[in-house]
Amino acid sequence: FDSFAGDDGTLYDHLLAQVGERFSGIEAMVAEQIVALIDEAGYLRADLAELAQRLGVPLALVEAVLAGVQSFDPSGVGGRDLAECLAIQAREADRYDPAMATMIAHLDLVAKGAFPQLKRICGVDDEDLADMIRELRGYDPKPGLRFGGTATQAVVPDLYVRQTAKGWAVEVNSGTLPRLLVNRRYYTELAKDAAAKSKAWLSEQLAGANWLVRALDQRQRTIVKVASEIVKQQEGFFLHGVAHMRPLTLRQVAEAIGMHESTVSRVTSNKYLSCARGLFELKYFFSSGISATEGDGAVSAEAVKSRIKAMIEAEDPKAILSDETIAQKLSAEGHDIARRTVVKYREAMGYGSSVQRRRQKALAG
Repeated sequence: FDSFAGDDGTLYDHLLAQVGERFSGIEAMVAEQIVALIDEAGYLRADLAELAQRLGVPLALVEAVLAGVQSFDPSGVGGRDLAECLAIQAREADRYDPAMATMIAHLDLVAKGAFPQLKRICGVDDEDLADMIRELRGYDPKPGLRFGGTATQAVVPDLYVRQTAKGWAVEVNSGTLPRLLVNRRYYTELAKDAAAKSKAWLSEQLAGANWLVRALDQRQRTIVKVASEIVKQQEGFFLHGVAHMRPLTLRQVAEAIGMHESTVSRVTSNKYLSCARGLFELKYFFSSGISATEGDGAVSAEAVKSRIKAMIEAEDPKAILSDETIAQKLSAEGHDIARRTVVKYREAMGYGSSVQRRRQKALAG
């Protein structure tokens, strides 16, 4: 089942389910009307005063309910323009300080790249401005588009990895390979009565077909060679799990098997490996290293992500861990990691900020 992409349903259904969890009575009715007016990108395209008049309720009530809808998942939904959408996400991420608020209010300057002017009006230096722009680019300008109801597609593995008495066996899934045969009988029939010029052309075509067959066979051998080296380098993962993944780069694999780095990159793109632990893209096994605070060596970024995930999954609803606390715990375990790196990894895994998680667990409780 892990090889299938889940169907998230429509944005309307997703928001409507949250209305039932958050509101009741007249507020629920107003919230349902607001949700119905949110477009597929997640923006509210309606005039609140007109909506209040049509529903026969105070404008203040509509505004209060909208504030609640804007706290729904996905973060940024219900914004009436890009600036409000980004501001909602900045608040959820606990990044909406005066400097960020000023930058969001001047998105036209961001688009123009008017950085000296932005530094002056936001009151920040070069480093802070660059950091704020990175944060801003990490937000989703169209949060509703992730709910498209697209067709579910199965991921077919290109390789199978299994442990044998003699070590690890890497096998190509023959079902994913192109089937190509050269019809030599057809060539013989055509060449029998062909003129000299035609025979030369036929020979050229046959040579091209034979070259293609050899190229596909070489490609298959290259994929197995690269995958075998990945298994060798990441044996700890295959034996014990993600916590034992090592930092690994394309260059390391390329040097180990005597190939160019670009060849390894091309071979591992959109290729999947199936093993006892599940289905993984080959690119998954390449990750940067996090240096250790004690001793030599480093640990894979994926291993650190796994530890962050375990901390978040196990946290007490009454004592949600902040990013700073997670960074301190990782440091105590021997991982030299900054708070901002924790934020990046947490968001990449789809976990909300401590504020969002506290709200979600409160609702679940």
